[in-house]
Amino acid sequence: MLLALQGAISQGILWGIMVLGVYITYRLLDIADLTIDGSFALGGCTCAVMVVGLGLNPWLALLVGAAVGVAAGAVTGILHTVFDIPAILAGILTQIGLWSINLRIMGKSNTPLLQVDTVFTQVAKLTGMSQPVATMVIGLLFAAACIGGLYWFFGTEIGAALRATGNNENMVRALGINTGTTKMIALMLSNGLIGLAGALICQSQKYADIGMGTGAIIIGLAAIVIGEVLGRLAPGKLTSFGSRLTSAVVGSAVYFLIRAIVLQMGLDANDMKLFSAIIVALALAVPVAIERTQQRRMYAKGGEA
Repeated sequence: MLLALQGAISQGILWGIMVLGVYITYRLLDIADLTIDGSFALGGCTCAVMVVGLGLNPWLALLVGAAVGVAAGAVTGILHTVFDIPAILAGILTQIGLWSINLRIMGKSNTPLLQVDTVFTQVAKLTGMSQPVATMVIGLLFAAACIGGLYWFFGTEIGAALRATGNNENMVRALGINTGTTKMIALMLSNGLIGLAGALICQSQKYADIGMGTGAIIIGLAAIVIGEVLGRLAPGKLTSFGSRLTSAVVGSAVYFLIRAIVLQMGLDANDMKLFSAIIVALALAVPVAIERTQQRRMYAKGGEA
C-alpha cells in the first residue's frame, strides 16, 4: 500500500511538469489548448525511438522530447495566429495530425524500454537509491527547475506581456504589443513542457504508447483546480505567482494520490476517466455555486435594509 502511494506521488510530480504547461495556456493565456494530448504522446514516442532505436543518451532524449513539443505548439500557434483559426479548433487539428505522426515515428503502437538505460535507472545505479526514490528525486528536481525557470521568465518584459495578453488582449494590443507573438511563445513554451513531461513519463514507465496522451487535458485541469483549492485553504491563502505554479505541481501529486487510494479501495481502473471528469466538474462548479449563493445572500440583506 505504502509503495503504491509512493509511486503515485512520484508519477504525480512528473505529471506536474505537464500540468505547468497546461497552466500557461489555460490560466495565463485563457486558451483551451487541446494540442496537449498529442504533444504529450509526441514527446514520449520520440524519446522512446531516440533511446531504443538510435541509442541516444536518455538525458539528450529528454531535450529532443521537449523540442518536438515546442514544434507541435508552434504548429497550433501558426494555425491560430496566422490563419485566424480559433484556438480550440487549431489544437484539435494539431492533435489529430499528431496521432498519425506519432504512429509514423514509432512504426508501431508501442515501444518498450525494458532493455535500455533511462535517466531513472542511471541515477539509481549511480547513487544506490531505489527506483521509486530516484524517480521522486528526479521529478522534484525537474519540477523545481521548471517552476524556477517559469517564475523568472514571467518576470521579464515578454513574460509580463504574455500574462497581460491573457488578462486583456485589447489593452495589450493598444500598447503596441503583438499579441500573435505572445500567444505563439506561450503555446510553444506550454507544449515544450508537455513534451518534456511525456519523455519523462515514457522513461519512468519504461514504454511509450500511441495513446499515452489520451485524457492528459483532464488530468491537467483536475490538478490545476485541486492545487488552486489547496492554495485557497492554506494559511494566508497562497496567491503569489510562484505559489500558484507550485500549487499546480502539488495538485498533480494530490490527484494521483487520490487516484491511487481510490484504486486501492476497489474502483475499476476503466472508470478512472469518468472519475477524473467528475472531479474536474465538481471542482469547477462548486466555487461558482458558492459564489452565487453568497451574492444572493448579500442582495437579500440589502433588500431588507
